[in-house]
Amino acid sequence: MIILITGAAGFIGFHAAKRFLSLGYTVIGLDSLNDYYEVALKNARLGHLQSHKNFEFYKVDIADYDALVSITQDKEINYILHLAAQAGVRFSLEKPRSYIRSNVLGHLNILELARNRPTLKHVVYASSSSVYGDSSRLPFKETDNVNSPASLYAATKISGEMIAQSYSKLYGINQTGLRFFTVYGPWGRPDMAYYIFTDKIFKKETIELFSPKEMIRDFTYIDDIVEILPQILESTPSNGHALYNLGNSSPNTLMQLVEAVEIACGASTQKVILGKQNGDVSHTYADINAAVRDFNFAPRVTLKDGVKSFVDWYKNY
Repeated sequence: MIILITGAAGFIGFHAAKRFLSLGYTVIGLDSLNDYYEVALKNARLGHLQSHKNFEFYKVDIADYDALVSITQDKEINYILHLAAQAGVRFSLEKPRSYIRSNVLGHLNILELARNRPTLKHVVYASSSSVYGDSSRLPFKETDNVNSPASLYAATKISGEMIAQSYSKLYGINQTGLRFFTVYGPWGRPDMAYYIFTDKIFKKETIELFSPKEMIRDFTYIDDIVEILPQILESTPSNGHALYNLGNSSPNTLMQLVEAVEIACGASTQKVILGKQNGDVSHTYADINAAVRDFNFAPRVTLKDGVKSFVDWYKNY
């Protein structure tokens, strides 16, 4: 079986590619290797993947449709795992056009690529818990209204879901959207809070915390996510399109995250408490009953254990 993974040099894409390679898939990886965060980390991830004989990599921007066609036209792709995106809520306030280019146009291009491919069975794509906005209705359910995004990033993810649903109805493309909840772990993104906190603690620098006691996140360890991906990929939705929350369903405050990082680092540092930032939401909390029902999804890794695994990786990276 051949799977096309976009964003293969990214955090989740890297771990997903490793998972599918371990199961005997041929993985075609795409990534633009942009400089949103350090390219050296992306190249280091790629180095691990490229040691595998069943991995092919192509540097390409998913917003470039002609380049996508050129790369894939002679390949009999069975599955697409679309993880490429411009990430980051706060960065979307500074560079809004890059989010439309990658998360809307890029997503559309992947679905155009999926049309008229007789060998293609299923497209699974990354959405986000951000689609729920700053809702006070907890936990978040897939059936909740998602018409009040708190950031442009969230708006692009809602747009992606709507485009996917329309292509499912129009062209019969089987699709599943995964609403990821604050995924973390080894090889993670340097712009994420747990990575920033770890880095600053070891450098003995001050940490800025934005509403740390009120800010609550459903931190979800990467292994719990990638373990379930093959089962989701191989199960086409009965009505052509489905959405699932993938979270730990056990949220923690930002302050609890800091405490877990400090314990794992064996050190602490100065902290400055600031107010909530523009674009942030107060809570994320996943209702995962649908994923439990359909895939026996069972996140196991606690925040304490997951953060320790990340810090152990960080110290050796």
